[in-house]
Amino acid sequence: QVQLVESGGGLVQAGDSLRLSCAASGRTFSSYAMAWFRQAPGKEREFVAISWGGGIVYHADSVKGRFTISRDKVNNTVYLLMNSLKPEDTAVYYCAAGLSVSKVTMPGQYDYWGQGTQVTVSS
Repeated sequence: QVQLVESGGGLVQAGDSLRLSCAASGRTFSSYAMAWFRQAPGKEREFVAISWGGGIVYHADSVKGRFTISRDKVNNTVYLLMNSLKPEDTAVYYCAAGLSVSKVTMPGQYDYWGQGTQVTVSS
């Protein structure tokens, strides 16, 4: 069973940067698509970015050019580098893993989730 543990969240000011980490353990990490979602209070869980095992990545339009997803296969870790943070980026950020993901923005496509890490951006 895959277990995901996020870290790196915190309180920052607008324009600052943060790097989130998601450490995966359990089954073969390289065969899973790894993604980041976020959920703000009162809103639905929102897709942020995904990294497939073959190296292909995709970012949501709302974060494209500011956020970058990457993965370290040796250490079974996926990262989300967030630059130029805005107050609207404030949310709980979740790491997710899916073995067969076709609709990347759909939370139901993913098999495993982390517990989330809070990111708060002040103006």
